[in-house]
Amino acid sequence: MEFIVILVFFGLSAGAVAKLKGGSFFLWFLIGFGLPFFGTVAALVMRNERTTPLRDCPACGNVVPVYDQVCTSCGADLAFPEPEDEDDDDEDQAPVAPGQERLF
Repeated sequence: MEFIVILVFFGLSAGAVAKLKGGSFFLWFLIGFGLPFFGTVAALVMRNERTTPLRDCPACGNVVPVYDQVCTSCGADLAFPEPEDEDDDDEDQAPVAPGQERLF
């Protein structure tokens, strides 16, 4: 009986951590329940889905993560986007003194 309670708490901890990172609570609850310690550790080291950059599919307009190579909606091949150059908008701003950082 005590072992079942421990398994439930490991399942709850894995599910809660995964939900905070944007994953499925129920799926990670089952993983944490089936693999008591390792499920929680795996949920801790998994990728944070909430901060993943997104892009639009040019064919259907579906929003997909940047790391997807194929659109999950229409199946179109997606090219990896070019990195955006952040230095372009700095040209019209005043220079920053050495040792200071720009706030906005």
